[in-house]
Amino acid sequence: MKYSKRWVIKRKRVIKTRKNNTNPNPEKMNTKIKLTFVAIAATVFVNFASAQKIGHIRLDSLISAMPESKDARAKGTEYYTKLEEQVKVMSGELQSKYEEYQKQAGTMSDLIKQTKEKELQDLQKRIQDFQQQAQSDLQKKNDELSKPIYEKANKAIAAVAKENGYKYILDSSVGTVLYSEPSDDVITLVMKKLGITSLNVPKTTGGPGMVTPGGKK
Repeated sequence: MKYSKRWVIKRKRVIKTRKNNTNPNPEKMNTKIKLTFVAIAATVFVNFASAQKIGHIRLDSLISAMPESKDARAKGTEYYTKLEEQVKVMSGELQSKYEEYQKQAGTMSDLIKQTKEKELQDLQKRIQDFQQQAQSDLQKKNDELSKPIYEKANKAIAAVAKENGYKYILDSSVGTVLYSEPSDDVITLVMKKLGITSLNVPKTTGGPGMVTPGGKK
């Protein structure tokens, strides 16, 4: 059977094209696999994120509403007052000795004058050292008073989270959130857990009161 030359050439081209189609490019296949994997991973992540139950709470408001905070503030103020009184006594002593020195300086010998000046300098240094130590002691006292309160609050928050299926509880009283998905305010649930009925913050007069762990008022 005879075939024309033109038909034979066309037939060869068709066969060649079919062969090429049966041997896909490995790079294209890898790209398709990667895109498919990314799409699946993105879907899983979105589903996972949407399944998380998120709540928020103003921890500072909760701490202020806890009855233990009132007692801690009173103790912190009392401790501060005692330190402040001691500084006043030492400062009064320094002022008194300085005034006495000024009155008698004109009749003092050089040796006595130098001795008195040294006493004044030493007393002033003791006052400065005491103030620095007092500040450190006050911070330690406040941390000591506030630690059990924060531990109790955190336990209550953890209990509420477990009972109500929350995966995350965010402290909305710190930091800046530019955008967030809607979340539940769980402070009412935590207050109920702690037996607190009001968020009214008691007022204090005088002294620094209680500060949060780390020194933030």
